[in-house]
Amino acid sequence: MPDHPARLLLRSRLSRRGLLAGGAGLAAALPVGAASAQGADWPKRPVRVIVGWPPGGTADLVARLLFADVSKRLGQPFVIENRAGATGMIGAGAVAAAAPDGYTVLYGSTPLATSILFPQMTFDPQQDLLPVFRSIRVPQLMLLHPSVTAGSVPELIAQLKARREPMEWASAGSGSVQHLALELFARQAGVRVNHIPYRGGAPATNDLIAGVVSGYLGNADTAIAFVKSGSVRALCHTGSGRLASLPDLPPLSDTLPGFETYEWNGVFLPARTPAPIAETLNRALNEAIDDPGVVEKLRSAELRAEHNSPAEFAGFFNAQCTRWHAFIREANIRLD
Repeated sequence: MPDHPARLLLRSRLSRRGLLAGGAGLAAALPVGAASAQGADWPKRPVRVIVGWPPGGTADLVARLLFADVSKRLGQPFVIENRAGATGMIGAGAVAAAAPDGYTVLYGSTPLATSILFPQMTFDPQQDLLPVFRSIRVPQLMLLHPSVTAGSVPELIAQLKARREPMEWASAGSGSVQHLALELFARQAGVRVNHIPYRGGAPATNDLIAGVVSGYLGNADTAIAFVKSGSVRALCHTGSGRLASLPDLPPLSDTLPGFETYEWNGVFLPARTPAPIAETLNRALNEAIDDPGVVEKLRSAELRAEHNSPAEFAGFFNAQCTRWHAFIREANIRLD
């Protein structure tokens, strides 16, 4: 059986005891006062920002937008470096293994909270990464091919229960938040679906439009355009309240109370990075999302950012890890 990309990562040279020890051990040896002083005048040279996804996707585009603004505010280049692979874990592992000096930054996303799917992984996101700032949070839209006649979530659930064979639903890949949201919907609604994993949201959406699959829980930022064009129908969204772009679309929690899922992006540093560095970076990112040009570009992509502190993002991240780890165990979800 060929190796899953995540397993290739697990046997890579990103040894937690080897590479991580070089930087983290030095930081641990410094007195607290010295570590604080070390970060007081950061940054003094260019900073690498590792994005765990290919160029052109939402994570890459938002990272470039935010860090272009941060570069101006902090007076040093923040250089984007794409390290795609293993659902973002290749890039995350590189940052976890980097020296905790503020000069290697991770722009990460939701799969960091599902690390239980990678049992042999050489680093622990909750232990080896320091949350700094949650940049965006995007709900999914429940998208249907126009041939599906259900006009509401209760009607869809009734149709799914009445079918002899389960309806085929796409996801952006096994273990993705779109997959987990689909499994959560099926369990809470008491229905069966046939999960078809794709290599990303674009091919999943293309096959939904073509009628190869009947449903897909796609991220709102990329799905809204297809809904407005009539290529697909949206039945609900997985966030709270109402969406500005689709104000008539109800949340799924109206039918399944407590249901709420998001794709999110966030900025991390290696664990043990001095607090003044994290605070400086967090402050610059909070200021960046207030810049009118940044606000407009995010709005045009149907994205919205909210102010948050490192402590607030850490609380959110740890809650996401707790939630998804428990659900993955309960549903016995494994990577193929």
